[in-house]
Parts: sequence; structure tokens; C-alpha cells
Amino acid sequence: MLDLYISETCPYCRKVMDYLEANNIKYNKVDITEPENLNMLIKLGGKKQVPFLDDKENNIAMYESDDIIKYLKK
Repeated sequence: MLDLYISETCPYCRKVMDYLEANNIKYNKVDITEPENLNMLIKLGGKKQVPFLDDKENNIAMYESDDIIKYLKK
């Protein structure tokens, strides 16, 4: 399952979520306004930036909405 670290007010996060929903791709939305989620984001990616995709099944972790959408299209 994909984990997408987001902030509800982030337009780039919305862009990725819209793509996921339009293409019926299941994912877990992980809101970084919760401190434990923010800490996990920093642990996984090294910085406080969203959106951040964590695809544990394929060992892929990435920032940048356009890169995430490009990856999801594969």
C-alpha cells in the first residue's frame, strides 16, 4: 500500500491526491499535522516537505508532486 504524506492545505498534495483518486489508486493519507506523522516523514525522507510518497512494496520514497505522478503512471 502506498503512503502519501500530506498537508491538507498544500496544493501540490491536492494535485497528487486528485491523480490517485481519479485513477482509483488505493493509498493511505498520512497527515503531517499530527506530530508522530511529521516525525516519521523526517525519519524516512530527511526533510519536512510534502507531498512525500512512500511505496514500501517497491522500496521507493520520493518528494515532488510531478515526480510522484510520473512514478504512479508506470
